[in-house]
Amino acid sequence: MARKMLPLKVRFATLEDLEWCVREDSEIDEAIIKRKIEEREIIVAEANGKLVGHLRLEYLWSQVPYIGLIRVLPEYRKKGIGRALLHFLEEFLRSKGHSVLFSSSQANEPEPQAWHRHMGFEECGFIAGINEGGVSEVFFRKVLS
Repeated sequence: MARKMLPLKVRFATLEDLEWCVREDSEIDEAIIKRKIEEREIIVAEANGKLVGHLRLEYLWSQVPYIGLIRVLPEYRKKGIGRALLHFLEEFLRSKGHSVLFSSSQANEPEPQAWHRHMGFEECGFIAGINEGGVSEVFFRKVLS
């Protein structure tokens, strides 16, 4: 059976989205999220006028694009929203001359790792014991062709 697609709008977050972004990305201080919105480093997905997902862009060494977070509300998962957020980011990065995108997942999270591989990322390394409880982080790279 085909997956039902929602009417979806993917765009850069605006300051009107700040409160929602802060609530959904509680690991980051509000002032940082505000700055990232102003710098066009947060992308949101809307379904039927409701925010249902977001992606936080980081830059390693202030140059290399890295997905710091991609999150879709649980009831909206497996509907292509993560793919749409990623596609929007990839198009934006290509327009800025970037040729590669990095991301990561905790080593004890098989579903996010499978998602990365399904989206065309390849595993490229890990940092042992970097997360709480000594959990490692698996890193992924995607060539933006």
